[in-house]
Amino acid sequence: MTAPKDASMDSLIRLDHVHVRHKARSGGLFRRDAVHALTDASLEIRRGEILGLVGESGCGKSTLARVVTGLQRPTEGQVRFRGEDLWSLSPAQRREQFGPAVGVVFQDPSTALNPRLSVRRVIRDPLDVHRRGTPQEREARVRELLDLVGLPGHTLEALPGQLSGGQRQRVAIARALALDPELIVADEPTSALDVSVRAQILNLLVDLRERLGLGMVFISHDVQTVRYLADRVAVLYLGRVVEEGAASQVTADSRHPYTEALLSATPSLLERPERIVLHGPVPSATNPPSGCPFRTRCWKADDACATAFPTATEDTAGHRWHCVHPEPAAKAAAREAVVGTAADG
Repeated sequence: MTAPKDASMDSLIRLDHVHVRHKARSGGLFRRDAVHALTDASLEIRRGEILGLVGESGCGKSTLARVVTGLQRPTEGQVRFRGEDLWSLSPAQRREQFGPAVGVVFQDPSTALNPRLSVRRVIRDPLDVHRRGTPQEREARVRELLDLVGLPGHTLEALPGQLSGGQRQRVAIARALALDPELIVADEPTSALDVSVRAQILNLLVDLRERLGLGMVFISHDVQTVRYLADRVAVLYLGRVVEEGAASQVTADSRHPYTEALLSATPSLLERPERIVLHGPVPSATNPPSGCPFRTRCWKADDACATAFPTATEDTAGHRWHCVHPEPAAKAAAREAVVGTAADG
């Protein structure tokens, strides 16, 4: 995907060396271990662009989303919103300045919407809470949002349980847009939907980004979906960002072995015909391995990988990766040549 040409690409939210650790009771009644949900994560989310987050279940994608939306305060590190430290703001300032700027679309619309409220009340609720406009203006805004997400007017009186899964997700998107946010965080927004409906919701998100100039954080375990939708991609493994860059770079010229393994597991007609099967123990988030967390499953790992988490290597295009033994760039170029030859034939 390509960001709109008139979109301002300056930083909206920035994470600097963010750690999130949770307390977990284990090994005895009074012993509490720390779950390392996010470790030393640094990311920038820019206005008007779509940042895709990919990785296995439990890699920290949803935790990172909670940090971005202000639902989770980091254990360490800093979250900056428009250049200001988010958690140095008073609760009233976060509610008035940050809250309306970020909308959230959850994974399962059947549980994200109150089943006892009509569609009208679901969409209007943020407007009422933040006291936006007069009652008449709020009602007009509800109808505008309904039209924006492609739902007919008669659905206003329906309950969520009377709608299809795709319609419920459209209602959830309309609610997220109610306060005219600058950023939408979509946490696996299509995984609970039928395959036939997923493309419709993805196309709606693309259309909304182009029409409204929205920034978006799109979370998914489906690399091909993120490849289609995102401008930039960040790959997470065991709470760490191991690779980040433009979507075209990360998917066509991946440098981290874990990214290679993810892409090899994605169905494709022409690329990566050989599946990379990972062996070795899956590390625990309560007792992560030293050095690179992927080394227990990586076919390239050696003693150097156990010493310390690799520092970032970055090329001139802003493509970054953390790996002692990265995949060679020439391999991606050769792969693209094979794809081009197959397409010409």
